Amino acid sequence: MARSPKKVSLEAPRGRRSVVLGTRTPQPSRDRFGRFTEWVARAMGTPQFLVMLSLFCLLWIAWNTLAPEQFQFDSADLGFTALTLVLSLQASYAAPLILLAQNRQDDRDRVQIEQDRQRAERNLADTEYLAREVVALRLAISDLTDGLVTKETLRSELRTALERIDADDRPDAR
Repeated sequence: MARSPKKVSLEAPRGRRSVVLGTRTPQPSRDRFGRFTEWVARAMGTPQFLVMLSLFCLLWIAWNTLAPEQFQFDSADLGFTALTLVLSLQASYAAPLILLAQNRQDDRDRVQIEQDRQRAERNLADTEYLAREVVALRLAISDLTDGLVTKETLRSELRTALERIDADDRPDAR
C-alpha cells in the first residue's frame, strides 16, 4: 500500500506539535551537547580552573591529614585513593570532551577555510576582469587619440585647402 506524501508547511520551523493549540513548539537545539563540550574545554583551559583544582586537592589533602580521625574520609596511609579516583574520573571525562570540542573547532575551521578559498577565487576573478577592462579602455583611448583631430592639425589642413583653392582661383593658374 503506497503512502501519500505528507504535506510540508514552510510557514514555521519544524518542531513538536502542541496538543492544546495545534501549533508547533521549537525543538531543543541538537547542538547543545557540542556547545557544552566547548564550554567545558574552554573552562578547563583557564588559569582559574587550574587554581581551583589545586585548591580542591590541597583542601582534600589537608582535611584528610589534619582533621580528627573520625572526620577523615580518605586515608593518607592508602595514598589518598578517593582523591586519585576523583581526579582520574575528572580526567577520563575531560579528555573526550576536549577532543569533541576540538573536532567541532576543526569542522568550523574547515568551513571557514573553504569560504576563504571561494572568496579569494571570486576576488581573483574580479581582479582579472577589472584588469582586462582597464586594458580595453586604454586601447580604446589610444585608438581615439590616434585618430583625434587637434586644433593644429585642423588649422594646417584648412590652410592647405585654402592654398589649393586660392591657387585654383588665380587667373594665371588657368
